[in-house]
Amino acid sequence: HCYQYWPDQGCWMYGNIRVAMEDFTVLVDYTIRKFCVQFQAGEGTRAPRLVTQLHFTSWPDFGVPFSPIGMLKFLKKVKTVNPSYAGPVVVHCSAGVGRTGTFIVIDGMIDMMHGEQMVDVFGSVSRIREQRCQLIQTDMQYSFIYQALLEYYLYGDTELDVCSLEGHLHRLHNTRAPNDRLGLEEEFRKLTNVRIMKENMRTGNLPANMKKNRVLQIIPYDFNRVILPVKRGQEFTDYINASFIDGYRQKDYFIATQGPLSHTVEDFWRMMWDWSCHSIVMLTELKEREQDKCFQYWPSEGSVTFGDYTLELRADTLCDTFTLKDMVLTYRLEKHARHVRHFHFHGWPEIGIPAEGRGMIDLVASVQRQQQQSGNHPIIVHCSAGAGRTGTFIALSNILERVKAEGLLDVFQTVKSLRMQRPHMVQTMEQYDFCYKVVQDFVEIFSDYANFK
Repeated sequence: HCYQYWPDQGCWMYGNIRVAMEDFTVLVDYTIRKFCVQFQAGEGTRAPRLVTQLHFTSWPDFGVPFSPIGMLKFLKKVKTVNPSYAGPVVVHCSAGVGRTGTFIVIDGMIDMMHGEQMVDVFGSVSRIREQRCQLIQTDMQYSFIYQALLEYYLYGDTELDVCSLEGHLHRLHNTRAPNDRLGLEEEFRKLTNVRIMKENMRTGNLPANMKKNRVLQIIPYDFNRVILPVKRGQEFTDYINASFIDGYRQKDYFIATQGPLSHTVEDFWRMMWDWSCHSIVMLTELKEREQDKCFQYWPSEGSVTFGDYTLELRADTLCDTFTLKDMVLTYRLEKHARHVRHFHFHGWPEIGIPAEGRGMIDLVASVQRQQQQSGNHPIIVHCSAGAGRTGTFIALSNILERVKAEGLLDVFQTVKSLRMQRPHMVQTMEQYDFCYKVVQDFVEIFSDYANFK
C-alpha cells in the first residue's frame, strides 16, 4: 500500500536528502514521528527542518472506522502540531484519493461549521474532485464524513487541558442547563445517547450461553467479545461474558469481564491462559449487601483445581487499599506454568463510590508497573457485572495515562468510547463524577506540572 519512506531509527539518505528519526510516540489510533530533514548537496547544504508525521493506524483494511472518535482526535492533533507559518499539510493514503479525500473533507467541513454554521458535504466533494479525480471513493467513506460531522456537532470538543480542569468542574457542579439539569447531569445524560446495539449481542443471548451471564443487560458485543477455543466435541464452549477494551496506547489492552460464576470459573482461567494474561484487577468483594457478587476463583491457601487448571497461592500481601496475591497457574496439558498477579481492591464501598481518589490512583499505578514487568498482555478487569466499577477503573487508567503523557484529558469521550465497546461502562453519574474527582486528586498530588512530562 505504501513504501516505508522513513527510517525506523538513525538516519537514511534519499538522494540528496538526509532524514533522521528524532522521536516517536505510539498511541491507540495513531503514531507521531518526528524527523530532522536536511538537504545536502556539495556546498549547498541547507539548514535542517523538523518534520512531523502523524500516521493514522485505525483505518480497517475494508470499509471505514467503526466510530469517528479516533479520526476527530487525530484531526485535532494534526491541526495543533502544524505551525501557522508552515506550507500545506501533505496528506496521503495508498492511492491518495479515498481516505485522503475523506480526511480533507471532514477538516474543511468542521471549519465551515465554525465559520458559517452550516455544512455542504456534496458541494465540497464536488469541488475537490475537480482538483483531483475520484477523491472519496466509496459511499461508506461519504457517509463516514457525515458520521464524523454529526459526532462533532453533537458533542463538540470536550478535551481539557489539566490547567482548565478546576474551572470545568466548577461549571459542571454549579451551572444549570436550560432544562434545569446540572452541567454534570447534562454531560452524563449525553452518554446515555450511546445506543446499546442489541443486534450485536447474539452470541451472549444464545440459549446455551444465557446461564453464563450474571446480569442479562450486560452482554458483550459480538465484534469484540473474547473468544475461547472450542473444547473438542463440545459446541458453545467458545463463549465467556468478556470484552476486549482499548487502552491509551494499544488496542485490546484490557479485558472487561463479569465476576466468575461457579460454573464459569474454568472458562475464566481458560481465557486467562489462552490470552496469556498475567494481571487480574478485582473491584468487588465476594459478597456485598448479603448478595453473591463473585465466586471465589482462587485458593485461600495451598492450591485449587478447576477442570484442567490448577492455581497455587505463593504470596498474599496487604497494601493500603488492595490485596496483592501472587499465584502460579498450570494447565494440565502443557508443561510450563505461569505467574499471575491478582490485585483485589477493597476501597469500593457497598453503596456509592470511594471517598477519595488516592487508593484508585495507587491501584492504577501498581497495575501499570506490573504490566511493564510482565509484558503487555491484556489486563483482566472485573467487578460483579463487569461494567460499572470495571468501566470506571479502565476509564481512569486511560485518562491518567494521557494526563501524564500529554497534560490533557477528555473524560466524556473516554467513557463514550468505552460504552461503544461494552454496554453500561461507567454505569452511574456518581461513577462518572468520580472519574473527574480522581483526576483532580491526581493533579493535586502531582501538582508540580513537570511531573506529568
